[in-house]
Amino acid sequence: MVVCGDDGLAHRLAAELRTVYGEQVTLVVPPNVRIARPPVVGRARAASAALFDRVVSATVGRTGGNGGSGSGSGGTGAGAVSGGGEGPRGERVLEADEASEAVLAEAGVERAAALALVYDDDETNIRAALTARRLNPRLRLVLRLYNRRLGAHIEELLDQAAALAIGDADGSGSGAVGDASTIVLSDADTAAPALAATALAGRGKVIHTDGLVLRAVDLPPGAGAGQDAVERGLFPLALLSPNGTGPEPAEGGREERGPRLLPDDEQVRAADERGVMVLEHVSSAAGPAEPAGRGVGVVPPLASLFSRRLRWSLFGSVGCVVALAVALSVVAHMHPVRAFYYTLLDLFAIDDPAIGAPVGRQILQLLSGLVGLLLLPVLLAAVLEALGTFRTASALRKPPRGLGGHVVLLGLGKIGTRVLTRLRELHVPVVCVEADPEARGLAVARRLRVPVVLGDVTQEGVLEAAKIHRAQALLAVTSADTTNLEAVLYARSVRPDLTAVLRLYDDDFATAVYRTLRAAHPHAITRSRSVSYLAAPSFAGAMLGRQILGAIPVERKVLLVAVVEVGGHPQLEGRTVAGAFRAGAWRVLALEGRQGVAAGEYVLRGGDRAVVVATRRGLAELSGRRVPPAHPPDSLG
Repeated sequence: MVVCGDDGLAHRLAAELRTVYGEQVTLVVPPNVRIARPPVVGRARAASAALFDRVVSATVGRTGGNGGSGSGSGGTGAGAVSGGGEGPRGERVLEADEASEAVLAEAGVERAAALALVYDDDETNIRAALTARRLNPRLRLVLRLYNRRLGAHIEELLDQAAALAIGDADGSGSGAVGDASTIVLSDADTAAPALAATALAGRGKVIHTDGLVLRAVDLPPGAGAGQDAVERGLFPLALLSPNGTGPEPAEGGREERGPRLLPDDEQVRAADERGVMVLEHVSSAAGPAEPAGRGVGVVPPLASLFSRRLRWSLFGSVGCVVALAVALSVVAHMHPVRAFYYTLLDLFAIDDPAIGAPVGRQILQLLSGLVGLLLLPVLLAAVLEALGTFRTASALRKPPRGLGGHVVLLGLGKIGTRVLTRLRELHVPVVCVEADPEARGLAVARRLRVPVVLGDVTQEGVLEAAKIHRAQALLAVTSADTTNLEAVLYARSVRPDLTAVLRLYDDDFATAVYRTLRAAHPHAITRSRSVSYLAAPSFAGAMLGRQILGAIPVERKVLLVAVVEVGGHPQLEGRTVAGAFRAGAWRVLALEGRQGVAAGEYVLRGGDRAVVVATRRGLAELSGRRVPPAHPPDSLG
């Protein structure tokens, strides 16, 4: 396996392939990436980090291509390769500025089974993918691309190129691709559902995957909670920590107080002091839900044309007109329709004075004229406000007065944009905070008519403008750990019970922040999430030919939802759905193409494709890999 990247996802993916699946891995990273300690997982964090700091690769001048002078394609400049050292988990590490032809050849792409290109830049990944497909048409390619439409075209193009090259090499022209598939993934799309679900604590977790919608709910701890879940036929996914806030590993490495993934029924019944996460519903989805507000264009909804104060003024004026018409009908003993008509004539100052009429009629005429004078500025304000609304329909909205119960989303980069779209699909009110006026997510926020506060969150008054004191949660997903931490600390000073979700890169920093915030605010929900950790299992599964649908965060651990071919898996084939369950490893949720949760007595056949939820170790066993004995726990760092 070859992994090329320039950020934490590359290191996470290499760790996943090496420690979970036991694969031989070559990691290609730029030289400056080695300056910062990469994230590591599990019990080997301290030892492997120290080892990584001590590894210094000898710089060896490499020539381009296969023995060429370096003047060939990709063999100069950025194509120079240095190193050849060993990483903290036994993977081979090469240092190169980019994945040129010379670098890919040095990494052994021509003999590799799969190549993952996970650079942060889409163009860099596409260029390297085209080169790799030319070097090895049978190679399985996994690309990290943010642009979905471009990714679909690139995937089709590379598969066609592989089919033609393999067909010509075999002399058959059939183009049988075999394992030479191209899979385009996005770390933002993989992590966004989990981040959005984490922010909506107490409302259940809704995980949208490709063609599948999973709804999980946390049952609070209490006598009979586990027994009730079993009797209702719900699928227990995990036993939560007794304190409800997440595990804190003990000095001896014990994790009994942490969440227990995929427990059996007996464990669920006996765990009254723990909350239970259960799978409440599984349904198929024909396609992605239409986000609220999509298709609005330049015509805003009618309710947004006028402010609430102006609407109340209009309603009050109409009420006065109706009251005057009713009073005229009673006083003058005329038909209500005629009375309403006379009232409108008086409002519009039609010259028909009630001379010689009863005193009541004259008084009502004067009152109608007065209401008409008051109505004129209201109508003028309505016209001006409507014109202003149309003129600013393409501008960013400000948080409205009285807004509450919303989610404050900090950061509108790649991750923040996907999280925003997911929250709006769930019809959750959102207020965004972004410091960069040119951020890519501002266009999406404008289209969805989501309020945005432009400003640096570290400056006073920015979070107040986002109504943080009335928000239900804060989701800090900027690329700067210190910015996310500062925002959460300030928000907690305003709302100590605020649900806070942080995107943190560094593992040690995340652990320290998590423990400190939990100790300082024991009754508030605090979660730290690593995008690279949530995304790495999907990329690793794709490199092994597995289809990973999504990840379900369970406190600081993670469960994976994957599609598995039943045929060739003795752990599944010929067994009932209930009999195929293995506690702590995997559970069959549904069958692809069938609605709802799979019946427990259904016998799995060779042609079935099962949707399973599994731990990382369990998925490795289903994949037929020999799981290394020093396997790290399924935790988020």
